[in-house]
Amino acid sequence: MNSISANLNIMIKASEKASKALIRDFGEIEKLQVSIKGPSDFVSNADTKAEKIIIEELKKAKPNYSILSEEDGSETNKDKENVWIIDPIDGTTNFLHGVPHFAISIALKSGDEIISGLIYDPIKDEMFYAEKNNGAFFNNKRIRVSKKKETNSCLFATGGKESLNIELITRTTGSAALDMAYVAAGRYDGYFQNKLNLWDIAAGIIIVKEAGGIINTIDLLKNDNIKVRASSSAINEKMLAKLSNF
Repeated sequence: MNSISANLNIMIKASEKASKALIRDFGEIEKLQVSIKGPSDFVSNADTKAEKIIIEELKKAKPNYSILSEEDGSETNKDKENVWIIDPIDGTTNFLHGVPHFAISIALKSGDEIISGLIYDPIKDEMFYAEKNNGAFFNNKRIRVSKKKETNSCLFATGGKESLNIELITRTTGSAALDMAYVAAGRYDGYFQNKLNLWDIAAGIIIVKEAGGIINTIDLLKNDNIKVRASSSAINEKMLAKLSNF
């Protein structure tokens, strides 16, 4: 196994601990699908519970780091330079409908860059992670972006509500974090989406970069309305050309 930093180790432990609760809750969701009230309240509880577990674990190790989180756990602490960026369930709509495609996303921003990121899919037990200058990994195996050179043989991922009038083969799977992880692992050749939040994509940014991918410049001081264009270098210009109107 490659050597990982103490911080990444904390992130892994926090995500594994939260995932146990999420897997249990996901089992309950499948029963709730049939109730008239529907599971949306239940999901926001699952979200908040997972967030609480993650934050507790991270704070035990680094009590002074600041936190930016999708639910209600954001706080500015003594150390403003180092910020944990957390999405306890990326792919909430999938989770809500009993679709097993969602992930826990945790990133560490230091100063003006993301220095480590982790995306964990608890249902498939797939963990993607990366640290600055240390490569990207999937379940401890090194990963690289795809090498395909022609867009017609590529598969792209996107999301959101925009109508797609583009000549690319695309999938919309409902989890920005996993879409980016899949680009890093070469499962998808590229990913593009508008109007994202920072916690959706913070971990994905470094995982894609460390897997040899290219990503547009992202302003980490913005928390929302972020545009992402990520792919391998082999296909980047061709992808951007097709997306000129997106």
